[in-house]
Amino acid sequence: MNAEDIREYCLGKKETTESFPFDDTTLVFKVLNKMFALVNLDGELRLNLKCDPAKAIELRERYSSVIPGYHMNKKLWNTILVNGSIDNNLLKEWIDDSYDLIVGKMPKKDRDLL
Repeated sequence: MNAEDIREYCLGKKETTESFPFDDTTLVFKVLNKMFALVNLDGELRLNLKCDPAKAIELRERYSSVIPGYHMNKKLWNTILVNGSIDNNLLKEWIDDSYDLIVGKMPKKDRDLL
């Protein structure tokens, strides 16, 4: 996947918006104003995703291109170096997991919108 593929996939999720709240090189995707994905567009393509803590550790041990979340809570976020070493379908699955984790913590009235 490239940055545009990631962007299109994230924006295909219900109630997702994109913005650059931190700087002009970090694209942030939010569902109902809660972050679920961040894409670094400066230099090496990196994708930050929220992750179940146990799964986060498992993925870091299994894939060399998955590291603790850069500038994030390292227990809950992973950074994926998007360099072709991870299958696109697996990246999409991880994006889905991140989105679902965020939605799952929302109040019922917000979840009902989705």
